[in-house]
Amino acid sequence: MFARGVGEETDIVTKEMYTFEDRDGSSLTLRPEATASVMRAYIEQRLDQRPGVQKLYYLGPMFRRERPQKGRYRQFFQIGAEAIGSESPSLDAEVIEMVVEFFRAIRLEGFQLLVNSVGCAKCRPAFIAKLREELAKAASSMCADCQRRAGTNPLRVLDCKVPEDQPIIEGLPSIVDHLCPECGAHFDAVRESLAERGIEFEVRTRLVRGLDYYMRTTFEVVHGALGAQNALVGGGRYDGLAESLGAKIHAPGIGFSIGEDRLVMSLEETRGGEFAARLQLFIVPLGAPASREAVGVARELRRRGVSVEIAPEGRLKRAMELANKLGAHYALILGEDEMASGRYTLKNMATGEQVGITRGELQERLGRG
Repeated sequence: MFARGVGEETDIVTKEMYTFEDRDGSSLTLRPEATASVMRAYIEQRLDQRPGVQKLYYLGPMFRRERPQKGRYRQFFQIGAEAIGSESPSLDAEVIEMVVEFFRAIRLEGFQLLVNSVGCAKCRPAFIAKLREELAKAASSMCADCQRRAGTNPLRVLDCKVPEDQPIIEGLPSIVDHLCPECGAHFDAVRESLAERGIEFEVRTRLVRGLDYYMRTTFEVVHGALGAQNALVGGGRYDGLAESLGAKIHAPGIGFSIGEDRLVMSLEETRGGEFAARLQLFIVPLGAPASREAVGVARELRRRGVSVEIAPEGRLKRAMELANKLGAHYALILGEDEMASGRYTLKNMATGEQVGITRGELQERLGRG
């Protein structure tokens, strides 16, 4: 399925996919991506018989045998969405807008949206022939991967990240200049719809993505905090994927996947301590009665959605040091005096301010966030 859907000459299939023989002799493959799997489910469950566009999502681990580096792992996690059942360019813009709005909602700063069109089965073959012709003159001066791709998958040469190859790549033909009238009109409509939605973007004519099923719209969201592996999101349109998997239906669609690991890294880089300090309350009980009281307080607050940790038994000073290392907003001290008076000691870990507070007041204060 992955070889047919993703492409037999892609790096994912030829170099990165984990395929091995099971004990009964059957062949198993760890999924390298999820769009082909989603489309198979769409076909098998006859979701094309349902009215309207089918909007689906997934979360989970993927596996590729890549060279580990910052932002690239052999087991990584993706959040993805697919909209299947329409060729409309407005759907492309809607899917892209959902990604942008998600990043805005989590207050991720400094990301950039890149878009391109890779044409269709009508116009892409002529462009690939032209590209292969130009690469025949220059491939011998490029990296080993580009030399191999020049013969097997020339489009992937455009996505090369080797710095020494960039001057040659910049001189290669642009696919946007070779789009057929239908693909050209589709790309114009996507850009117009993005502009109408107030979404900033840059057309990057070398953006082709690494999967053969893409056609027409492709896009990425990149972030500078990730270094060389700076793509947070990759996506695009795959109108011929169902047919490549052997289906007798036409199921045009567009989708994306977010690298969950990379997203967390970007948030940590841009929001720093704000993102890390998500523990709201660290309870420090002093003695067995206080420990029993702490369990009840923690249970009540957790039911209200408050994140709470209880310190292990030990000295007050060590517990407060731990609260600080965990990035807790508040520390709650429960000792003999607090138990006797019914007023706990609540310390703001950022300011050092301490106040006396009852159990009911604590729930009201932290329950409001």
